[in-house]
Amino acid sequence: MTDIAIKVENLSKRYRIGQYVGSGAQYKTLRESLTNAVSAPLRRLGDRRRKTEDRSPVSGRRSSNPGPPSPVAGPPSTDRFIWALKDVSFEVKQGEVLGIIGRNGAGKSTLLKVLARITEPTKGRAELNGRVGSLLEVGTGFHPELTGRENIYLSGAILGMARKEIDRKFDEIVDFSGVETYIDTPVKRYSSGMRVRLGFAVAAHLEPEILLIDEVLAVGDAAFQKKCLGKMGAVAGEGRTVLFVSHNMGMINTLCGGCILFESGKIVQEGETSLVISKYLSNLSSAKGIEQSFPEDRTKKIQIRRVAVMGQGLNAKTQFDVFEQVAVEIEYQVREELIGSLVSIALYREGVNLFQSSDTDHNQEFLKKRLPGYYRARVNLPCPLKAGGYTIDANAGIANSGWIDNLREALGFEVEEFSFDPSFRSYSRGRAGIIVADLVWETEYLREG
Repeated sequence: MTDIAIKVENLSKRYRIGQYVGSGAQYKTLRESLTNAVSAPLRRLGDRRRKTEDRSPVSGRRSSNPGPPSPVAGPPSTDRFIWALKDVSFEVKQGEVLGIIGRNGAGKSTLLKVLARITEPTKGRAELNGRVGSLLEVGTGFHPELTGRENIYLSGAILGMARKEIDRKFDEIVDFSGVETYIDTPVKRYSSGMRVRLGFAVAAHLEPEILLIDEVLAVGDAAFQKKCLGKMGAVAGEGRTVLFVSHNMGMINTLCGGCILFESGKIVQEGETSLVISKYLSNLSSAKGIEQSFPEDRTKKIQIRRVAVMGQGLNAKTQFDVFEQVAVEIEYQVREELIGSLVSIALYREGVNLFQSSDTDHNQEFLKKRLPGYYRARVNLPCPLKAGGYTIDANAGIANSGWIDNLREALGFEVEEFSFDPSFRSYSRGRAGIIVADLVWETEYLREG
């Protein structure tokens, strides 16, 4: 028996973008299709009646009413094509957990949809040996009018679970989701977090040989994410084959023994997880540039308009020395007087969140009132930073309410050991840990040994 669970050979997927102008052809909703089907006989009857009325009662010829004009050739097609996947080939052994990373639009989700048979490839082939379960959209099949209990059975059936299997796992699913108090309440009354927890609980308790996971661990609160991570770790430990797509490099690094980096529908690197993540973050920081500006969005009460990473002398740059001071500068716009507002950054090193800081940490006045206008804020990051790749999230919103503007990976930058002194081992890239352990030891001589 082969030990290959997934074999992909020259897999490609092409999508059409745009539409044919002048043809009048367009996609219809199900309601429109049903309405047209019901009304078609009536339309045909009306057409025959109009044709009879249009004929002259004397000569039998058509009246002078010319009717609708003859169709003419429309403008040329504006269709264009894009290759979401292009000649992708790889193998996954049974029991292997493979991470798939890349920027939005790189082709990661398209790959999983092809493997899950949601969409057909344009060319190439994929061979999967074993029962396949997919967690591509958490909560798929949930009906808002049905209770949580009813949706567990509905969702379980959609995901391929037999009723006896659902009965056997029902209590475990409910306990994992943490919504037992509301299990007989219609899902339409659930919060978004409760719905997500219940959806993941159903999907996570499948027992397939191959599991396809797309970004589902990036949902819910911190405690539930930790719970999900533990469940996925257990799934991996049971010897199942897992393909895991995520933007959370920390989870990818923890769960996956190997990794593939996608860019523009192609594989640009594969191999050891930590090396592939480093490549991705390096590409990300160079692609972001030294600063980012964002177009005006009048729907947002508070909006970030520009983010930059500054070095000494406030020069924008993306590469820094270990001992160099790094500053983040944010320009933002407030469109109406706000109470409880804050502007925040979060720093990540190779996908792991190091900290979050807000402009209200030492200035409570902004929480009381922030007047309309344009603002510029600057904050120095802790120094020194350990060598590696960093990304910055920039956020603006209302405390205890939510973000109004949430810019994930707004900028990226690299820290290198340009002036590194080997005597300071705690600063070294190769030493264990994710931060610089800038600690002072005190040693006291007690007695002769």
